[in-house]
Amino acid sequence: MSDQRQLTVRGVIAGMLLGGFMSLSNLYVALKTGWSLGVSITAAILSFAIFSALFKFRIIKEAFGMLENNASKSVASAAGYMTGGGTVAAIPALMMITGEPMVGWQMLVWIAAIAMMGLVMAIPMKQQMINVEQLRFPTGIAAAETLKALYGEGGSSGQGKAKILCWSGLIGIFVGFFRDARASWIPFNLPEKFSIPYVTLKGRPLVDYTLAFEGSVIMLGAGAIMGFRAAWSMLLGALINYGVLAPWLYEEGIINAKLGYKHIVAWSLWFGSAMILTSGLLAFAFQWRTVVRAVKSVTGAFGGPASSEGIVEVPMQWFFIGVAILSPIVIFLEWYIFGIKIWMGAISVVLSFFIAIVASRATGETDTTPTGALGKVTQLTFGALDPGNSTTNLMTANVSGGIGLHAADLLTDLKTGYILKADAKQQFWAQFFGVIAGSLFVVPAYQLLIPTADLLGTDKWPAPGAQTWKGVAELLAKGIGALHPTAQIAILVGGLLGIAIVLLEKMLPKYRAYIPSAIGFGLAFTTPANNTIAMFVGALIALWLEKKRPVLAERSIIPVSSGFIAGESLIGIVIALLVVMGVLSS
Repeated sequence: MSDQRQLTVRGVIAGMLLGGFMSLSNLYVALKTGWSLGVSITAAILSFAIFSALFKFRIIKEAFGMLENNASKSVASAAGYMTGGGTVAAIPALMMITGEPMVGWQMLVWIAAIAMMGLVMAIPMKQQMINVEQLRFPTGIAAAETLKALYGEGGSSGQGKAKILCWSGLIGIFVGFFRDARASWIPFNLPEKFSIPYVTLKGRPLVDYTLAFEGSVIMLGAGAIMGFRAAWSMLLGALINYGVLAPWLYEEGIINAKLGYKHIVAWSLWFGSAMILTSGLLAFAFQWRTVVRAVKSVTGAFGGPASSEGIVEVPMQWFFIGVAILSPIVIFLEWYIFGIKIWMGAISVVLSFFIAIVASRATGETDTTPTGALGKVTQLTFGALDPGNSTTNLMTANVSGGIGLHAADLLTDLKTGYILKADAKQQFWAQFFGVIAGSLFVVPAYQLLIPTADLLGTDKWPAPGAQTWKGVAELLAKGIGALHPTAQIAILVGGLLGIAIVLLEKMLPKYRAYIPSAIGFGLAFTTPANNTIAMFVGALIALWLEKKRPVLAERSIIPVSSGFIAGESLIGIVIALLVVMGVLSS
């Protein structure tokens, strides 16, 4: 192990602040689009640029080293992913069902306990999956290579990316402020949506079907990052849903004549939720070898070698101590906050350990954490154990999904540290600091943005991810017979189509790029079309750059997109705060 400084006070503070601010971006974007974005590489670049400038101007005496940056990035990564504790899925889904907001201190303790349990669950998996099996964890490798480039010959490149990110962040701030801020002293406002004038569907303007272009650079940035296949799949789904099905449903009187996102998605979420559910579960079933290897790795983890040469490991005792402390806390919170029976809470924690193993291995092999599909496994399990209780199947799934996500995130960071020969114990504590920071940033921001349940599922806060969780919970609680006959057909068609797409991908792997993404296609039925159209444009621009200007694309796509997202989302939260303070009008 290197004798470089790693977990330092300044690194922790920088990681907490950067990760905290980026957790706000993730909260804002996920409530808008249903997608969450990685923050570790962005945090590494920003930390490098900030501390390089401070050192250059002699504000600090010691340079910010690579391993110090690695530890700081671990703090930021854990903070940025605190939206995985339920604030963009299970919690808003429960609010939409009950109509009641969650008390702030309860939300903070809840998401922090789940995240900390996820970190503890990762301990026995690290040696087996990273040291022994050498799973790739691609984002972890990318972060390590980024840090090597920043502190090697690529330092000037890192400074350049940081500048691009900052300038694009200013553009995001400008667009967000002059679109959303309302006051007599503001000279102008940008339109929220751009639509084709005088064009109608069934006698109604396109904007009534959400068929417009979003006046937002966030959506352009999100589309550029998500990739072209997911983006065109979402566009296809949006055109079918809002351009074909919604006009027909309106004409037949099946959906509310007011139209708009809220009334259309009340019907279309059943198709989208069914498609996401069946495709996710079937794709997960095809990974049965991953499941078997994951279960075997538990034995390997407890019986494997203590450490690799030159690597300081997290002691296995920390796993047993952490589980002994945190399990009763999580089970108590399930009972105290949500009324979940103690024995069911205990089952959810035990189930979460195995789900964390599978989620971590899937991340190591594919760089994708299937928390959605794994959460649905828990929903279905508790839908059978406690039929008719939406709260139980939602919040037990919140436990398993959140634990799996945070375990996979820690292992991704530990992969970076393993390559750089960092101290795993210090990275473990770094993530604990990140959990605290992310909780302190995310919870107040959530309550500021979503003070009442009626804001969810609207054009402003569509919460597509929560719509899916809500749909599955209601279906398990009420039964399919309570739905309109056309919605019942939509569930059947959506479910079968989700299965068909996954089977096509397996049978025709060479043509996968031309087969719609089941998740993207299904998500389009829970997302406003104006968001989807803008994301497609962003993905199209990124694709063109990758084909025509690959060097420029490598240098600019991630920084520009991250800047757009960070700038606009942060100013959106500032505007909400100024409205509460009375500086701006709502």
